[in-house]
Amino acid sequence: MSDPAMKLHILSTGIMECDHTWLLLQAGNTITDRHHRDKPAAWGECPTHAVLVETPEGRILWDTGVPRDWETRWAPTGFQDFFPVQEDPAGPGYLDTALADLELTTDDIDILVLSHLHFDHAANARMFDNGRTRIIAQADEIEGVKTIEGEFQGAHLVSDFSGLPLEAVHGDQEIVPGVSVISTPGHTWGTMSLRVDLPESGTKIFTSDAVYLGASWGPPAIGAGIVWDSVGWLESVDKLRRIQQETGAEMIFGHDAEQRRGLTLAPDGHYS
Repeated sequence: MSDPAMKLHILSTGIMECDHTWLLLQAGNTITDRHHRDKPAAWGECPTHAVLVETPEGRILWDTGVPRDWETRWAPTGFQDFFPVQEDPAGPGYLDTALADLELTTDDIDILVLSHLHFDHAANARMFDNGRTRIIAQADEIEGVKTIEGEFQGAHLVSDFSGLPLEAVHGDQEIVPGVSVISTPGHTWGTMSLRVDLPESGTKIFTSDAVYLGASWGPPAIGAGIVWDSVGWLESVDKLRRIQQETGAEMIFGHDAEQRRGLTLAPDGHYS
């Protein structure tokens, strides 16, 4: 049973832009037919978010968004040209700004949970290497990145997480009462989703990149340009669907710009 003192904040942590083919392989949307062969690429927003859950056991942060120095940090990978971050001064900020809006710093976070170690989710993890914040990732993800040779592999940028004191979780696991991780591999070796059981707002599941968009969710689920194991990914989506049907959970997808516009973002409000 979740505690009535729980609060959940959705933090804006930078908005990328990209060709949506990376996110959705959908005929008529990102894949064109012969009658539309000159149609421009389906270019659009790819927002990132973090989730802050305040509990009696401490503050838990889920993911960290994109870094302020994305242009230079991503240069070895070339991703700065495929996933540029919007630089609108009046627009959403980065993780440090989002925390400051709640009068918090990285030292106020007790547990950081990383859904996986890609460049737009673990980019700011080093901000929490402070000797007090526990940093958690799925065991398969931790083992998987050990096989990377060189500076990066795909969207894993080694400098984001190399040397961090990562604690491993194995499979589905409760972090604190009312807050659990769900093992949903396929996008990467050890991608996880987050389940939060709130006393008033009910269950919310944050899929991270196990499901990019509402259009990905289906049914049937629709694949994407960045998937490490397509069969494992589909099994994970089916697993999430079973949990959603059992709990009635609200599903919040990893990079859905349209869904984002309907969410309450910090500091304008929270869920309890």
